[in-house]
Parts: sequence; structure tokens; C-alpha cells
Amino acid sequence: MKIQVSELIVKYMERLGIDTIFGMPGAHILPVYDSLYDSSIQSILAKHEQGAAFMAGGYNRASGRIGACITTAGPGATNLVTGIANAYADKQPVLIITGEAPTYIFGKGGLQESSGEGGSIDQSALFKGITRYNKVIERTDYLENVLNQASKILLSDSAGPVLLSFPYNIQKELVDDSILDNITTEKHICSLNHDSQPVNNVIDLIQQAQQPVIVAGYGCIKAGAQAKLTEYSELLNIPVTSSLKGKGAISEQSPLSLGSLGVTSYSHAYKYIKETADLVIFLGASFNERTSYLWDQKLLNGKKIIQVDSDYSQLEKVFKTDIAIQGDIKEVLTALINNIKNNPASSSQKQYSPIVEKDNRESNCAIFKSTFSLVENFFLRLEDHFPEDITVFDDNIIFAQNFFNVASNNRYYPNSGVSSLGHAIPAAIGAQFSNKQITFAVLGDGGFQMCCMEIMTAVNYNIPLNIVMFNNSTMGLIRKNQHQQYQDRFLNCDFINPDYQALAQSFGINHQRVENEDDLNRLFSSTDFSRSINLIELMIDKDAFPNYSSRR
Repeated sequence: MKIQVSELIVKYMERLGIDTIFGMPGAHILPVYDSLYDSSIQSILAKHEQGAAFMAGGYNRASGRIGACITTAGPGATNLVTGIANAYADKQPVLIITGEAPTYIFGKGGLQESSGEGGSIDQSALFKGITRYNKVIERTDYLENVLNQASKILLSDSAGPVLLSFPYNIQKELVDDSILDNITTEKHICSLNHDSQPVNNVIDLIQQAQQPVIVAGYGCIKAGAQAKLTEYSELLNIPVTSSLKGKGAISEQSPLSLGSLGVTSYSHAYKYIKETADLVIFLGASFNERTSYLWDQKLLNGKKIIQVDSDYSQLEKVFKTDIAIQGDIKEVLTALINNIKNNPASSSQKQYSPIVEKDNRESNCAIFKSTFSLVENFFLRLEDHFPEDITVFDDNIIFAQNFFNVASNNRYYPNSGVSSLGHAIPAAIGAQFSNKQITFAVLGDGGFQMCCMEIMTAVNYNIPLNIVMFNNSTMGLIRKNQHQQYQDRFLNCDFINPDYQALAQSFGINHQRVENEDDLNRLFSSTDFSRSINLIELMIDKDAFPNYSSRR
């Protein structure tokens, strides 16, 4: 049966399992929007295309499914750049559909043309560095090949954004719907052989160690391996630390948790790895700048190293290993657990006695001054009030990394990627379209002003959301650096905030200002966190700085 390309694209997305798409319409993409009208896919109108891209990324992180966004040509596409760059850095499968001017006016100065011809914007060149694949489809005879290539990347273990741009006239051309039957839209999973030699080598190396430690990254969470990681660490009594993105890979309330490893963390994980561990097992952790303390050689010197990652490009990217395995982390952990259970009398199943000296919370706070006690108490109350089943998107990072112990039944999503301000609110909104958990967006007042218009997207679709905004009337990281490294020569970091109570009222949402412990008590005793949209303004001192150097 002959159908328009616009309808074929929508059916292709349905077969990929996409049920929600975020974006803004424009004249050049209206044929696809018209096909969405009769589709099972819910189309969400954002307030800005960057917000739509962040929503697609948040949807993917909360659901594990392919995120999707859609825009028109020209500025519609260019406004996506930061959000797509963030998804690219986080290896998120996000499908981007954009419109384009008709092919018959390419090079003639068409309105919003981005074909790259005749001096127009070259959209493919613009997105080349932040997508795994992007294509302007100028003919239909190779459409099947293009969609198969898109599927291959979106469904791979090392996924990333894919951008497909359809000129207006191509969207309206007729093609045979049998094309869909020749396009792969399901992931093929290959199971690991539990008795494979690499896994046996891992077992041998762990047996030889005296003080092994596990560094769990976001790969553990992405693989759904939290329960297996917890089971394995408890079977052998191996302590676990996490990367920032890996917070919650095991419950941070567990006696085996060393907390989050990183330059902005006061946890004892660094000391334990440096002074005690003789074997470091990396599971889905890339040992990036934050986690590695700017690649501090003292962390890994003289230690045996095992690395497991589903992404081949991550293996030995920054350090040499004794054993490196490309494979599913959950499968590898299952194999290790089965080895223990199937060989209970084996000498390899020794119980380690980790030497973990956990300082109390107060003495650990050397990175913070006492002026952050209100922030610390907020996260303590959040942890106690919601022991499970909440989702937190965090742009601020440093407070939650140190003050928020993430339980394994909670989900914590720091703004990693390119660490762009303005991410938390739209990402949290996107997540709510796949996951109806109580959700928090945590950010500073500078980042808030970059994305606050997306609050109206939550209002329009009746999406409950809790926005925690740290108000210090400054760009905190910049002011800290200018204090530490530039002799208090403050420039372009301070600003005047609006009246946030009045702003919340104009949005039709709730507002609470937290200045002291009484306000904090009132917040947790009287706020409906599950069904309303709440703007929580938490006041902090702009001249109170965390005691670490970012060396920037």
C-alpha cells in the first residue's frame, strides 16, 4: 500500500517503541505532525526546542527507551544543539526529526533552508560532531537504508542521537509501506557464556586479591544491574563506590557503600582505594575527570584492574587493565554470582573483610562550611521522607553528591553530559511522561532562569513536579572560582533575581521559600509533593563556597 513518507516515519517510530515525542511544529514539518494526529504517539508541545531535546533525554534516562524530539527547519533545528550535545555526551538514543525546505528550492535562498547549498546553513555539518548519524533525505530510493542505519545506532549498546531531516516535498511523496518490513526496529540481545574464559579470569583475579573494591558507574544502572551488584558485593563483602552518575547503583545507606567517588566529594572512597585496595573492579564507569580526581595516578598505581563495559570504546580509554571485558554488566555479575552458588565449597569463595573507616557525616564536611547546613538538612529530610520511589534530576550536583544518600529504589540523574545549565526542569518533565514517580528538579537560580518557561509545559499537561532552586543571586561556580583563583575580582557572576513568589503565582503553581529550619519543617509537613507543581526557593549565602578547587 502506498503511503506518504510522513506517515511512514511515524509508523517507523511506533515500531521503535516510541510513544512520546517532544517538540515544536513549523511549516516545514507539518506533514509529519499531520501524520502524528492519528498516531498512538503522544506529541508534547515544548516552549523551546532546547527544552524539547532535554525532555527527550530525560524520558530516555527514566524509561530506558528511545527518546524523540521533532522540530521545523532552520532555527527549529539549531535551537536543539545544546540538548542534543548533552544526549551525545551521555550516549543517549534520541531520534530527532526535523523538517527542511523543499528540494526544488535548494540553493535559491529558501526561507529557513539548511541544506548547505547556495550559502545556506549546513545542518549536517552543524550536527556532525554531536550525533552518531545525521542525514538530509533528498530522495526516497535510499530511505530504507537510512532508516536501517538509524535503527542500528539507536538500538546499539553504544547508542547516541540520530537526526533525520526531511524536505517538505519528500515528506509528501508516496512510498510502499512494505519498506517497514525490511527495517530492523528491535534489539537483538546476545547472552554471555557464563563459563567463558574472561569471566573465569575475573574469578581468579578476585580470588587472589586481599582488599578488592568495586567502582560502579552509570553502566550498572543502565544495564539494570543494581540488584545483582548488591547481591554480589554482599556475598563476598566487597565495598562499592560509585561515580557521580552511578549513585544508587547500590544503596548508599548500605554498610558496604563508600559513597560517591570524585573531586567534588568528601567521601572516604578516595582514601580507601589509594591506601587499602589492591584490586579495583570498574563496572560501567569510564573514570572521567570528576571520578578520577583529574586522573590522579596515585589512585590506581600498584593495583590490579578489571574493567567491564558494554561500550568497547570505554575499555582502557584512560588506564591499562589486567582484564577488560566488553559485555553486559548484569550478565557478568550473574555469572560471578552463579559461580559462588554453584561452588559453595570452593576456596575461591572467601569472604573479604573490608577495612572501611567511615567518618561521621559532620567530620566529613571539610568540603563545606557550616553555612550549608540548611542544604544538608534539606537532603537529609528528603532522604528520610522518601526512602524509595522518587526521581531526582540535578543540575547543581555538588550538594546532592555529598548530602544525598541515594537508595537503590530511588533514581538520581545528575546533569553530566556537557553539564549545561537549564537541563533539570525539562529533563524532569520528560521523565514524567514515562515514569509517574514523585520527581524533583534541583538547580541554581542562574540555571532556573534559562529554562523556567518550560514550567508552563508541566502546567499545560498537568505534570506534577517539585523544583528545588538554590537562591544566592549569583553564578555560584563562577563566583567560587573568581574567589579562589582571581582574588575576588567578581565579574558577570552576580545578578538580581525576580520575585519568585509572584513568578510562581503567574504560572499558577505553588511557592515556598525556605530560609531556616522552621521553614524546612513546614515544607515537609505541608507540601503535596506527589500531585502539584511546587517551586521551592532555598536560600543560601553567595559568599559561602565549597572547599574544593575545580582547577578552572
